Amino acid sequence: MSTVRTATPTGLALYNQAAADAAATVIARYSTSFGLACRLLGPRPRPHVRNVYALVRVADEIVDGPAEEAGLPPEVAGEILDELEQEALSAIERGFSSNLVVHAFARTARECGIGEDLVRPFFASMRTDLGTRSHDAASHDAYVYGSAEVVGLMCLQVFVNAGAQHPVAPSPQLVDGARRLGAAFQDVNFLRDLHHDEAVLGRDYLGLSSADGERAAVLDRIDRDLAVAASAIPALPADCRRAVTAAHDLFAELAVRLRACDGSEERVRVPDAVKARLAARALLGFAPREVRA
Repeated sequence: MSTVRTATPTGLALYNQAAADAAATVIARYSTSFGLACRLLGPRPRPHVRNVYALVRVADEIVDGPAEEAGLPPEVAGEILDELEQEALSAIERGFSSNLVVHAFARTARECGIGEDLVRPFFASMRTDLGTRSHDAASHDAYVYGSAEVVGLMCLQVFVNAGAQHPVAPSPQLVDGARRLGAAFQDVNFLRDLHHDEAVLGRDYLGLSSADGERAAVLDRIDRDLAVAASAIPALPADCRRAVTAAHDLFAELAVRLRACDGSEERVRVPDAVKARLAARALLGFAPREVRA
């Protein structure tokens, strides 16, 4: 009787695995909804998407509270953010970092074609959070591009290129869909967290007055973005469509619930049972839900 032995990774392979595990742990601790959608990804893109979001989450935490709770003034948090950005760019160039989350991200960036053109706008938006307290339409759009649309484009690079010998540029339809989906996600979160952002973080991303029409206009924009994103999902690789559909439908459900309230309630949530239904619907291969645009 023969025994099959599984080789235990050593050296760089072990380090790479430890980095991937670290990224997965960050995501598991911070986002149940994202974790649910990520599990619907195929094994080809799944670890790479985790690697992207882990770096995004670490950067977000530098500007959204933990650094301040540790007693760091904004200027020191800014220095730490600058260091993280430079370490990410250096790791992409050299293929190694002593920071496990950065190392995981850099491996994904090198394989999937994520470059400085996407990394720098993301960190620019994160840096904005350390000094900008209110946004007008122009600064809102710039912030959303760097903080959300760029992340969608990073994920798109993964969807198209993970496992490929050489990364290629996604189609214009997919690029537009990724940007619009990221923008919709961010605006939904701005509406959900409106009171927390103002009361706790002292930030106003949307510049809404008391007029109901302005809030409705944001929701209309979200619906348009979700509709465009939905039309692009069928063009994604098959092992990505279910996860993106689940994420799209979750935020479409949040948009419906946000429209049904007046904005004065506590943070709008989707019950776990509804999340499970949306995930099951996506898993079965249903098309993204229609959105009134």
